[in-house]
Amino acid sequence: MSARAFRLHATVVFVVAACLALGWWQLNRALSGNTLSWVYTFEWPFFACYAVFLWWRLLHEKGGMVPRFGSAAAKETRRSLEQARRALEEEKQLAEYNTYLSELRASDTARGD
Repeated sequence: MSARAFRLHATVVFVVAACLALGWWQLNRALSGNTLSWVYTFEWPFFACYAVFLWWRLLHEKGGMVPRFGSAAAKETRRSLEQARRALEEEKQLAEYNTYLSELRASDTARGD
């Protein structure tokens, strides 16, 4: 198990335990007469279930949690980033060339040509 997977599992265990503990606490408050706590009694376990749902989706989505180095998805991401970098460089060069042409035109206009 990788360190990243271990952190994911540890996080979901902590979040579920905390949500269930908070739900238990709210249940005790509700039983002692705090009527608003009835809502939270059901809300915290819902959050715990949602955390488990997200954990399950992260584990079972296509390609795993994050593309691994050297995987097809990682290569595609690097290719897209390289294309974006080239496009920005071309845009910068075009802007510099347009500035140069504007300066030439301004100098020709100033000379009266």
